[in-house]
Amino acid sequence: MAAEHADFTSPVDLVAEPGTGPVRERRPVYVDLLPPCNQACPSGENIQAWLAHARAGRHRDAWHALVRDNPLPAVHGRVCYHPCETGCNRREVDGAVSIHAVERFLGDLAASAGWPLPGAASPSGKRVLVVGAGPSGLSAAYHLACLGHDVEIRDAGRLPGGMMHFGIPAYRLPREDLHKEIRRIEAMGVRIVSEHRVEDLLAEREAGRFDAVFLAIGAGVGKHIDIPARDAARVLDAVSLLHDVTAGEPPVLGRRVVVYGGGNTAMDAARTAKRLGAEETLIVYRRDRAHMPARAFEADEAVEEGIRIRWLTTIKEAVGSELTVEMMELDADGRPRPTGRFETLQADAIVLAVGQEPDSGFLRNVPGIAFGADGSVRVGPDMMTGCAGIFAGGDMIAEERTVTVSVGHGKKAARHIDTWLRGRSEPASAKHPVVSFGMLHLPIYSDAERREQAVRPPAARAADFAEVVSGLRERDAIYEAQRCYSCGNCFECDQCYAACPEQAIDKLGTGLRYRFRYERCTGCAVCFEACPCHAIEMIPEAPRHG
Repeated sequence: MAAEHADFTSPVDLVAEPGTGPVRERRPVYVDLLPPCNQACPSGENIQAWLAHARAGRHRDAWHALVRDNPLPAVHGRVCYHPCETGCNRREVDGAVSIHAVERFLGDLAASAGWPLPGAASPSGKRVLVVGAGPSGLSAAYHLACLGHDVEIRDAGRLPGGMMHFGIPAYRLPREDLHKEIRRIEAMGVRIVSEHRVEDLLAEREAGRFDAVFLAIGAGVGKHIDIPARDAARVLDAVSLLHDVTAGEPPVLGRRVVVYGGGNTAMDAARTAKRLGAEETLIVYRRDRAHMPARAFEADEAVEEGIRIRWLTTIKEAVGSELTVEMMELDADGRPRPTGRFETLQADAIVLAVGQEPDSGFLRNVPGIAFGADGSVRVGPDMMTGCAGIFAGGDMIAEERTVTVSVGHGKKAARHIDTWLRGRSEPASAKHPVVSFGMLHLPIYSDAERREQAVRPPAARAADFAEVVSGLRERDAIYEAQRCYSCGNCFECDQCYAACPEQAIDKLGTGLRYRFRYERCTGCAVCFEACPCHAIEMIPEAPRHG
């Protein structure tokens, strides 16, 4: 556990007390603090732990440490927006560690080597129904199986994966890489029943003798908006477009396609339309780039592929192939407002990418379940709905809608379901303090620029659905892992051991770290200052009693 924080601004000297000799005011202690990458990860991965294995070339150990929290590393290494890298302290020096690329390397290596997921615990005798085979449902099923429960997933889709399969384009997530990881979960004993739409949840729960239910239906229904239209060009929603393309039934869009929206789905829809043969693909969005919900790199990649974006523009009317659009401006709070200036655009198809919502109507007859205005389901801190034994997570509970958040929900829900099934209560555990860049004591060293994954040229990649980004080679993955500062956690660099002037530190052997010999320690704080990762803190010495 982390020690109580103290003032670290200066070393501690011994002070003299009359008749007692020197008295140590503070002493060093070894601590484990929270690295910012771990804190930022929505799926709760112990990133620093698996990077430590990877940096030493222990790839299987790294993968095992990774899948303790996330059973889909090859997927995450491709589609996660890696907030861990936004939090990485190395950004202050020469660029964040490429955590997602190392994760992908480990996931792909495990798939090619056929490494099985860890075995399940002893059978609990409890059965859990998971509704939905998307990222949240798969994660919950995996963690529940690890805890010894009998799990069955029922999913309306033809193939499992949810929006990972039917919503993320293949150029970002090749389907075979997804299904290799799903098959590994099935190999643990999780049963997946596809093309099974749950319509009466209570009846299915009773018929299957399930002790608990986890709802993970996602938000797979595209929102619609009213656009005055007379004999308009074809209008469809982005979710349906992406689904139909994956299902092998791509719609005919024509030569000119306008995508309405500014989120990641809009970018995917526009890039997909380009790959389907559209000669002109235009994104129309009512706010500016600084206020778009899409990730910046998604917009950059779309523009590289020839997609044009009209910022501060909204569609007012569609007549035949003509669109009337109005120019917008932002007020002081960043909200768009009309200007009264109009233009006419040409379009053979309009794709609406204005948001998604869950298809939760089948739950209206379940007593106790409450809903948001968009059909989202409300849950408590334990992920349980208002109906005892029915839990929910992922996109359907109206939080940030990403694969990584959904996987984190699945893990969290599995643990709460396990606690509920076993009739236990678990108090929330306090987290260690986060280690900021300013807390590190980095030595003078040469910069180590990060290794980037290879990307196909824009002209070539826009012509098909082949994967855009290639993974790292083994040597580059190890190099990236070695760039980790191990913030807040000892990695046995020997700096404290070598710096101590009193030889008050014992080295205990590889993996065992060190210990202080306080009978020799003077509290000089040299070890604290020498520790690059802040795995040592100085704490006040207990007062002496004469």
